[in-house]
Amino acid sequence: MNRRNHVLYAYLGITALLTCSPEIHADGMIPETSVVIVYEGEAEAAIKVTNSDQHPALLHVTLEHVPEDKASLLFVTPPIARVEAGESQLVRFILSNPEPLTTQRLKRVIFEGLAQNSQPGKPGEARVSVNVRQNLPVILHPKGLAKNAEPWKGLHWSLQDSQLTVSNPTPYVVRLSQEVHSLPSKTPWQLPRSYVLPGDRLTLPGKALAVADGQVLFTPATVYGFAVGTHQATLNQGAP
Repeated sequence: MNRRNHVLYAYLGITALLTCSPEIHADGMIPETSVVIVYEGEAEAAIKVTNSDQHPALLHVTLEHVPEDKASLLFVTPPIARVEAGESQLVRFILSNPEPLTTQRLKRVIFEGLAQNSQPGKPGEARVSVNVRQNLPVILHPKGLAKNAEPWKGLHWSLQDSQLTVSNPTPYVVRLSQEVHSLPSKTPWQLPRSYVLPGDRLTLPGKALAVADGQVLFTPATVYGFAVGTHQATLNQGAP
């Protein structure tokens, strides 16, 4: 094949790609809040989820356990519903705990929009539908437990044999960024997850550079997941 034919086929290939370039379309189910809080004293909670797409879609709601807590304490209704374009669906979260809660519990909920648009595409047009999933935390709050706007202040941080440990003796779920630093050495540490559950104790591999550190710097988040700036806490030497 000569050079002229190579150029011709390359041109035809590019032209075909441009002519048949796909129309990418995202279906979005947008919850009205960034976290769901279910108060045991009220037994349930409800939030609105809006179909931001231009076509009807099926809203599929799925509850998920975090790896550390697989107890089934909650159910949602409706688990699936048709939502018209621009309209909202009320989703209810109902507690089904067999025994009273003693601490906050953490679950997750996934809102997924399943496209219902059956309109044919234009000739030579490939249509691609993308289902967007919203994955939110769900916090179950015990009856009688006071609200706490700064639960991260109850964390205990300690350093032993150059290993960093954070424990949570409080009844509150604490959310924070995974990267922390011990001071004054500014040694970086990486937590395995962005939350510390009540009763949790996380220990990170030792770093010799931090052996004399006495403070820890981290970025906590509100219950709604918003960072509130850095916070500095005492880093105790010895066993936690």
